[in-house]
Amino acid sequence: MANAASGMAVHDECKLKFMDLKAKRTFRFIIYKIEEKQKQVIVEKLGEPAETYDAFAACLPADECRYAVFDFDFMTAENVPKSRIFFIAWSPDTAKVRSKMIYASSKDRFKRELDGIQVELQATDPTEVGLDVIKSRAN
Repeated sequence: MANAASGMAVHDECKLKFMDLKAKRTFRFIIYKIEEKQKQVIVEKLGEPAETYDAFAACLPADECRYAVFDFDFMTAENVPKSRIFFIAWSPDTAKVRSKMIYASSKDRFKRELDGIQVELQATDPTEVGLDVIKSRAN
């Protein structure tokens, strides 16, 4: 396990599942959670390749922070299929202050463990991770 600057470790499964998403496209998305008692980032949920963006967005809790990775497929203006891997730092306004601080202080270190992130988003409410935002940031 890699040790994060905030004292949060990153469970090996976090990196292994990310590599599966990136290289093998085994998953559409991964939701990560900080397990405070164990002081580590763990995989909370894996999205199957066929799952939609709406299914992913529905997995983000309304009042708890999470990290997430989403593999977004789209067509360019030239009709070329492309894909972008998004890293989303989900920190809703309704989350506890302590939780927001832990996620904020651990984010950069955790993100560095996931080699291959192409776009980063910071979101505090569902409108900031809407499909329209994802589409506009993908190009």
